[in-house]
Amino acid sequence: MNLTLHVWRQNGAAQPGRFETYAAEGVSEHMSFLELLDVINEQLIAEGQAPIAFDHDCREGICGMCGFMINGEPHGPKLATTVCQLHMRNYRDGDEIWLEPWRARAFPVIRDLAVNRSAFDRIIAAGGYTTTRTGVAPDAHAVLVPKDAAELAMDAAECIACGACVAACPNASAMLFTAAKVSHLGYLPQGQPERYQRVAAMVAQHDAEGFGHCTNHGACQTACPKEIKVDYIARLNRDLRVARFRAEGSLD
Repeated sequence: MNLTLHVWRQNGAAQPGRFETYAAEGVSEHMSFLELLDVINEQLIAEGQAPIAFDHDCREGICGMCGFMINGEPHGPKLATTVCQLHMRNYRDGDEIWLEPWRARAFPVIRDLAVNRSAFDRIIAAGGYTTTRTGVAPDAHAVLVPKDAAELAMDAAECIACGACVAACPNASAMLFTAAKVSHLGYLPQGQPERYQRVAAMVAQHDAEGFGHCTNHGACQTACPKEIKVDYIARLNRDLRVARFRAEGSLD
């Protein structure tokens, strides 16, 4: 099939950007979207032009590196799918496709479709860990974890930090990401000693990075390729309230 791609080109956050149009001919329906961009880049390089910059790594929907807007939708039209797992059979001959980077103040454009998501790393560094004694490894199953808590923690831990939730949110909030990272530790016994300190520190860093506030639109969970639910945001808010009461001395 033949497609027309309108791709956002920008040399950096401080530079103006613009759309450039490329014809993609003879596209196989079995290609992934990133493979299509690979083919276009090969053509651009052969013509002496700069290739389109985009993030990618495993191309198996696991690492969270890839991601951009496709016709105004994070990762494209297919639910629970990363852009590297989106195949061209989801499009028809003659379609026009518009590609843009994530749009958020906290995600400055590096180049073209690639953005700087190091703000996520700083949120994790603020509290997304547990303090564990080193030394002799404990016996297996020495700390019992209830099955329901383990399942909820694992569901939250599926977050791949791709940034789709931020791109989908009208406020550019990263609260679904932050809530997932808070919750996958907060549900486990090993995460309890720092539970409230963790949520306060990570939310404070979230706000300091310039992400917007959550106003319960729910667009984040629709865009999330791992289908993480906004229930985790509700849990984060409850823990944050407890953390603030404790800081004020209202709770022991």
